[in-house]
Amino acid sequence: MESVKDLIVDVNSTEISIALLENHRLIELNKESSQGHSFSVGDVYLGKVKKLLPALNAAFVDIGDEKEAFVHYLDLGLYFNAFDEFVRKINPNTDHKAVYSNIRIGPVLQKEGRIENVLKPGQMMVVQIVKEPISTKGSRLTAEISLAGRNIVLLPFAEKVSVSQKIVSKEEKRRLETLVKNILPKNYGAIIRTAAEGKNAAVLDAELLSLIEKWESSWARIAKSKSIQLLFTEYSKTTTVLRDLLNDSFSNIYINNESVYEEARKYISLISPEQEKIVKLYRESQPIFDHFEVTRQIKSAFGKVVPIRQGAYLVIEHTEALHVIDVNSGTRAKNKEQEQNTFDVNCFAAEEIARQLRLRDMGGIVIVDFIDMESSEHRNLLFKKMQELMQNDRAKHNVLPLTKFGLMQITRQRVRPATEINTTEVCPTCHGTGKIASSLLIDEAIERKLAYYVSEKGIRSFTLKTGPILGAYLSRGIFSILSKWKRKYKCKIKPVEISDFMVLQNELYDDEGNKLE
Repeated sequence: MESVKDLIVDVNSTEISIALLENHRLIELNKESSQGHSFSVGDVYLGKVKKLLPALNAAFVDIGDEKEAFVHYLDLGLYFNAFDEFVRKINPNTDHKAVYSNIRIGPVLQKEGRIENVLKPGQMMVVQIVKEPISTKGSRLTAEISLAGRNIVLLPFAEKVSVSQKIVSKEEKRRLETLVKNILPKNYGAIIRTAAEGKNAAVLDAELLSLIEKWESSWARIAKSKSIQLLFTEYSKTTTVLRDLLNDSFSNIYINNESVYEEARKYISLISPEQEKIVKLYRESQPIFDHFEVTRQIKSAFGKVVPIRQGAYLVIEHTEALHVIDVNSGTRAKNKEQEQNTFDVNCFAAEEIARQLRLRDMGGIVIVDFIDMESSEHRNLLFKKMQELMQNDRAKHNVLPLTKFGLMQITRQRVRPATEINTTEVCPTCHGTGKIASSLLIDEAIERKLAYYVSEKGIRSFTLKTGPILGAYLSRGIFSILSKWKRKYKCKIKPVEISDFMVLQNELYDDEGNKLE
């Protein structure tokens, strides 16, 4: 059965949240702050070498973060000298393109070389983040810059064009290689991704030119000021997710913000024109995550205890070094087929664990304590099932067979901190004291607010946001409390129920969407 994949993008004033649903079930959640810039994978900086660490053959580089970033000698890349020469030679009075194309690529850096022979404290260098700051560690960097597109990865100061191994047809490989070699200017290399298979020249040409333009537009900044600065970021989270996930199985992309919608549409028309029509602008009054039941799924999936089915559940704990997941059979009835029963619970658990790893973006070492099984055949089947379930995971990972204690070890590439969402809440009404004013009087409290804004501020049109229970209470019956208020204060009140709100939580807004305190 073909699975339905939807991408839901929720844009609000402080962050953009992107949810990937497969058959209406939440599989991935990405959040990006829309205020200021955080240090994200793929961002390219002009950094300053702070301190050499000869014992580790590495260096600390200042990129403007309070935690110093780290680059190892082996991450300087083969053609670091070309990048270094470029940074030194370029200035506002030079012809940047001429400087770039006249630099000789090579000789390559020796594999056994020493960092102190290449870098000096105070030296400026172009670096790219490969791993975000996690816990006490700063970012991990590389000096081998790459600009990833949907079909092509552009490599400045490289010579070769390589083609993805997953493209089987020799003719297609040759076609793509010739095509890209003909478009590439001097001193550029490229990697042709699997997605490029069957794409026509115009699409690849447009994408390559946009990547080259992105890299070349950063030169003026390097030339003008040899100071620590962000040169360019990867695309926004929305387009990055589209780039990595977009394939023919996508059904819909819903976005609740016009400018992000335009950006996504433009990006898709560049990389995959035939799919432009799947991007849709969401205009309903109900919050987009509530409409697609994402909020409810986030609340149930990010707790410490995660229910599976038929009473079984997982307990997920995070420590500094690893994540531990315990599988419990809960209230499942014990029958004669104890072994089969255990195997079934473990299989359900494996499905949920594969989903949780992607959802929370858990990285590093994950230890899973499955329920003990006697049969070695069942243990092998469970191991194979876990490998299959992890196949769709884009992060590099490795699953090991169960140990004799019934533990499974999974390692998963960690490039950013795991997503943690606190699903418990301090009650907004009692502020944690455990005592609240009588809930009978909640309508009086809202009415007092309403009366104040109508008589003192002259506002005649309101939006009242409440939780579902309070919403139902205020609008029940023909002569509801809401309709009584409308008549009494001669004003318009539009009720909106927010499933994220707690029992008595309520917020009043004016016509322009400003919150009334």
